[in-house]
Amino acid sequence: MDICSVKCINEKKVKETFKTLPQLEDISQMADIFKALSDPSRLKIVLALLNQEHCVCDIAVICNQTDSAISHQLRILRTLKIVKNRREGKIIYYSIDDDHVVSLINMSLNHVKH
Repeated sequence: MDICSVKCINEKKVKETFKTLPQLEDISQMADIFKALSDPSRLKIVLALLNQEHCVCDIAVICNQTDSAISHQLRILRTLKIVKNRREGKIIYYSIDDDHVVSLINMSLNHVKH
């Protein structure tokens, strides 16, 4: 088995680790981001937006989904500040919210290819 055969706790290491853990609220928000990105449809949307912005119609074609389905997914991603939008006349363009998201996606892609 992959567990210790003897119960022993290194109190010093445990205390040090507790000091480095984020607050529960931050952990919860992090988990929400990973949950959102664990959905293949949402992840594909984010990947499509890595290099350039797109409108809902473009994303729908790229992801082979309806405009309505894409709008629903984008709403979730926008709420979590993974993507942002801007209006140009009657068209709304979506892009990655910031470089942190780009780094997270690129690191996970590099890990998969490693």
